[in-house]
Amino acid sequence: MTTWDPARYLQFADDRSRPFVDLIGRIDGEPATIVDLGCGPGHLTAVLRRRWPDAAIHGVDSSPDMVDRAVADTADERTTYELADVATWTATEPVDLIVSNALFQWVPDQLDVVRRLAGSVAPGGTFALQVPVNHDAPSHRLLHEIASRPPYAAQTEGLHAVRGTRGEVYLDLFADLGWAVDAWETTYLHVLPGEDPVFDWISGTGARPILQALPDGLRDEFVTAYKAALREAYPARAWGTVLPFSRTFAVARRQDRLR
Repeated sequence: MTTWDPARYLQFADDRSRPFVDLIGRIDGEPATIVDLGCGPGHLTAVLRRRWPDAAIHGVDSSPDMVDRAVADTADERTTYELADVATWTATEPVDLIVSNALFQWVPDQLDVVRRLAGSVAPGGTFALQVPVNHDAPSHRLLHEIASRPPYAAQTEGLHAVRGTRGEVYLDLFADLGWAVDAWETTYLHVLPGEDPVFDWISGTGARPILQALPDGLRDEFVTAYKAALREAYPARAWGTVLPFSRTFAVARRQDRLR
């Protein structure tokens, strides 16, 4: 099972947070109850709290390290956190807003899960989500190309699934439920500082399952090869290294009833 490092994930917190800010900027209404699926270390709770100061916010994440960090960093009595797998998690009562930032690409059978969770949204409520859709970018292509070669292939078998969903898929899903849907895609041009910043970025997220699957000595060898390939694909400039990163967004509002 993949484990997650809050400190590594938060290394590029501002850049990682921007899609979430853009997502909630398209949400209308004043939800009284909010569930943040895949809340991570809770660093985006403050964004939700500023937007909806009176809401009850409940974060859900499957990583004990992430939930522990979120609980430790939160003194907000109206914000709670829960350790649970979103694939099986169920709301105990209707929710005004379900929001998710960069989670569903990790969820098996995610469309079935999204459809099930949509049933927990109160009439007039909203389901808003964002996922990366950069599986064809050099960062990911190189990751899987190198990891599929000897001597790494035997250790990383089964870890090369394509992750990411186009906007049309979420549009179809929610529209079929009779919801009003706003779906779009955006490519961010992140300017990253430091040496090997693209590796630092992806090692906290998309590359983590492969890196953890490799034993120590082999991992070091892989990292050396992968860093060299990334430096060639993303050359450093005097003012930083540019990482283009595409994401899919969907904001769906439930109408009076489901079909």
